Amino acid sequence: MTFRFSSLRARLGAGLAIAALAASSALAAYPDKPIRMIVPFAPGGGTDSIARTLGAGMSQTLGQPVIVDNRPGAGTIIGTDLVAKSPPDGYTLVVATFAHAVNPSLMAKLPYDTEKAFTPIALLARGPNVLVVRADSPYKSVKDVLEAARAHPGKLTFASQGNGTSAHLAGEMFNNLGKVQTTHVPYKGAGPAMTDLLGGQVDMMFATAAAAAPMVASGKLRALGVTTPKRSPAMKDVPAIAESVPDYSMESWYALFAPAGTPADVIARLNAAANKASGNAEFRKRLEPEGLSVSTGAPAELDAYVRGEEARWRKVIKENNVKLD
Repeated sequence: MTFRFSSLRARLGAGLAIAALAASSALAAYPDKPIRMIVPFAPGGGTDSIARTLGAGMSQTLGQPVIVDNRPGAGTIIGTDLVAKSPPDGYTLVVATFAHAVNPSLMAKLPYDTEKAFTPIALLARGPNVLVVRADSPYKSVKDVLEAARAHPGKLTFASQGNGTSAHLAGEMFNNLGKVQTTHVPYKGAGPAMTDLLGGQVDMMFATAAAAAPMVASGKLRALGVTTPKRSPAMKDVPAIAESVPDYSMESWYALFAPAGTPADVIARLNAAANKASGNAEFRKRLEPEGLSVSTGAPAELDAYVRGEEARWRKVIKENNVKLD
């Protein structure tokens, strides 16, 4: 009996050792297939551009392709929900934006719990949004827009890349603090919104710096103001909206998340790859002229930053009675 028990214990021990070795080998092999990076916006916008540049850099470090998958709609909820419900194995990530922090305050019910459904990987970049109009627009300053909006309540329209995005909330804050009424027109991404702005279907847009800068540089759009409290170092000639609308302030940001439960070692590898890619000269060269500052770090730093953003915007949304269209 003793022999049988000892033999059984030995076999169990060997089995556990083999299982542990197999798990270790599987982890060591990560990643052994392409990684999907969900962008919850249509192709062509600032988030899409950042994701593709980041993905190219990360793939060099990880040794596997990082494939950008655009899943626009519902103010980023469609793409974000897809990631929330994906296996926590490090092969499905989401490039989150400002909307990630404000949707819990704007939506009566989300299909996921923002605080519990995701694991932070890294903050990528931060920067202002920019109030832009077409180059042939009669509005040449923030003051011109305010005067027109007061003279014709509800007539001026502003585009955004979706409900609850930075471009949307920037416009709502402009309405509330500027004591004006303009009409929000949401799109499924910055690309379609920009197309209609350039085509004259909408009057203006509080676009992300990443989406606006190329159009401003080419002369197709005119920048009237940045949304940060002070002027952006990359756009020194563009005044801050706060110079005309006291207390106006908002910041756009980009970050990388994985589904909750993703192994810590996998998160560490993704964080290291994201930090290396965002530190690449090509990545910085692409972002900094657009008014964005590269801002990476540890997963815990991203978690603290987003929690702070959630609390700040929850207060703003409640006090200003901001509602989705």
